[in-house]
Amino acid sequence: MVSIAKVLLAVLGVAVVVVLIAVPTVIFLKEEEGSNMRTFTLFDVFNYTLKPASYNMKWISDYEYLHKETDGSIFLYNVNTNMFEEFLNRDKFIARDAYDYQLSADRRYVAFMSNYNKVWRHSFTASYSLYDRQSDKDITPSDIPDVVQYFAWAPTGNKLAYVWDNNVYLKTSPDSSREQITFNGEPNKILNGIPDWVYEEEMFSSNRGVWWSPGGKYLAYAEFNDTLVHNIEYSWFGEDQYPSTISIPYPKAGTPNPVVKLFVVDTDNTTIVTEVVVPASFSKLEHYLASVTWVTDNRIAVQWLKRQQNHLILQIYDISGSSRNPVEHLELTSTGWIGRFSPSEPVFTPDGNSYYLINSDNTKYKHIHHVVRGVATPITSGHWEVIEILKVTQDSVYYISNEKDNKPGGRNVYQWTNQGSRCLTCSLLSDCEYNSAYFSHNASYYGFSCSGPRIPQYYLMETRSNKQIKHLEDNKVFEGEISQIQIPTMRRGTIKLHSYNLWYQMHLPPDFDESKKYPLLIDVYAGPCSQKVDLRYRVNWSTYLASTQKIIVASFDGRGSGYQGDQLMHEIYRRLGTYEVEDQITAAKEFIKMGFIDRDRVAIWGWSYGGYVSSMVLGSGSGVFKCGMAVAPVSKWEYYDTIYTERYMLQPSENQGAYDNSTVMARAKNFKSVQYLLVHGTSDDNVHFQQAAEISEALVNEQVDFEAMWYTDKDHGLGGSANMHVYNHMSKFLHTCFA
Repeated sequence: MVSIAKVLLAVLGVAVVVVLIAVPTVIFLKEEEGSNMRTFTLFDVFNYTLKPASYNMKWISDYEYLHKETDGSIFLYNVNTNMFEEFLNRDKFIARDAYDYQLSADRRYVAFMSNYNKVWRHSFTASYSLYDRQSDKDITPSDIPDVVQYFAWAPTGNKLAYVWDNNVYLKTSPDSSREQITFNGEPNKILNGIPDWVYEEEMFSSNRGVWWSPGGKYLAYAEFNDTLVHNIEYSWFGEDQYPSTISIPYPKAGTPNPVVKLFVVDTDNTTIVTEVVVPASFSKLEHYLASVTWVTDNRIAVQWLKRQQNHLILQIYDISGSSRNPVEHLELTSTGWIGRFSPSEPVFTPDGNSYYLINSDNTKYKHIHHVVRGVATPITSGHWEVIEILKVTQDSVYYISNEKDNKPGGRNVYQWTNQGSRCLTCSLLSDCEYNSAYFSHNASYYGFSCSGPRIPQYYLMETRSNKQIKHLEDNKVFEGEISQIQIPTMRRGTIKLHSYNLWYQMHLPPDFDESKKYPLLIDVYAGPCSQKVDLRYRVNWSTYLASTQKIIVASFDGRGSGYQGDQLMHEIYRRLGTYEVEDQITAAKEFIKMGFIDRDRVAIWGWSYGGYVSSMVLGSGSGVFKCGMAVAPVSKWEYYDTIYTERYMLQPSENQGAYDNSTVMARAKNFKSVQYLLVHGTSDDNVHFQQAAEISEALVNEQVDFEAMWYTDKDHGLGGSANMHVYNHMSKFLHTCFA
């Protein structure tokens, strides 16, 4: 497949046409003032006061929301009366050393959160102290241990559930005794109520493994059995005389997966526990629990996904009846994989009689389907995609799509009714093309967020009239500061490649002159369903490189990228490391043809999947790139986890040739002609240090001279002091490369 692709590229290369598309851009730099203004520095990248502000809000009714002020106090805002009052004084947080809180549904009790300790990407442990707002007293003793893995109030009243030592516990009220629901929890073996590593990272994108029914009658919880899962082990160096060893059940491609079961407990009689039965057609096949959604207080919808992730069954179960057989059934299949990443969750109507689901339609674009008694009917259509369903009321569906102006990197909020769709955000503000909304309980109001291309803005809106109620955050302070700095401008356009119009964006230096030659850095991710080219406003490392170093920083969404239909996205199905790599090389060649790129100073960099693509590009022997950087890269797909890897590549036994042909190590000898910086954290629980170690060994075996930087005890995100260090180090590497 690789050789065929190269032939196609050679034949079609001459037909590549660059189409520039004008995109409105906010330009703060005035030409006559340019020489007197400072540039955006590397220090500015990490100066968090030089970032646009956001606005936090949490709806607690159809017309009331909570907002945390800058001093840490929580205020309650009533939109109907335009009144506000202090809800939780900052002193309450300080007295408990609390960093956050969770409010019971009846608003009487507050769980103050302290002693945060990160586990993996989404999971953490914390302490929860319960406070009674009515009596202004703490609940003592709270009967909740100091180190809790998960905590959740019921959607009504003040029941609560938590996970401790991998077991689920229930309290029917804050001052009642705890009831233990599960008893078999064991670290790295049996996890109840919290997902194991691979489910947290790849399926749920959450640390949640319990689900309350709407009325609090039932509690669903998942049991994750990792007994057969192989462990990854790595050293934690710490400060002791001897390092310790971290061991995590981590299923790599083709190895045993966790076995997952779903149970429902009656919270009024905890001796009644029911297992939710897997569909018969999946019971003897390897499968995943994909999602859990309560329909009513007695009905629960569960999505089960085949291990190959191309066949999904959604079943609705009646928990209260004498029979546990499903009352509704829907099956979905795909010639690629289901969904974008994990399958989208159903969103039910208030009466629970039907639901809405994002799925590919007959034209292979992701659209909303209305499902009634197991029959799905699309309600949106077109060569664009629905991104997310935000809210469903009895007569409306509110959703985000990229329909406007055929720009896949744009986002707008729409309202669908039986009379058709209307865009709520398309014309609210000029130069706002990346928008979202947060609706109140019955969608009477919404918080409007404009994230770009202009400086972000936040408003409170009335839904029916779609009129602004008030400005929540205008970022005038940030705008005043950034207006004194020379900021890059953005150019966006498309490249015609293999019948697709594929988008790119460029950060252009201030006072950009097309008659001059500039160095080029490709900023790449390029994983399945990724999108680097969008209309969001950002200030980051790319801002510094373009502003101060006069480097053009470009990104390109090639084959395999998302939000433009399944045909494009599935181009790399069963063949990672092929087209998405080749398309970055082609894009760089097209950028050089534009006339303002110095062909002798072209580089590429990426993180995670982007580090993999950067390495594959540099090892391709294309002759286009002088240097590149790979941070925490994958190097061999057999080293990565089952859910992610097999979604796109199947198991190695089903697709061994593609696995063998997609390693970085196989290209090691080609690195002799480029300058390469390899970066990794030694405690990366996601893309293991093993991946970079294998690249290093292969390069050494080929006598390739390269640079490397390891970050001791740092994970995939290289947080803390390592974050500034890695960007400083890459800046110096680029300076040397482009000298």
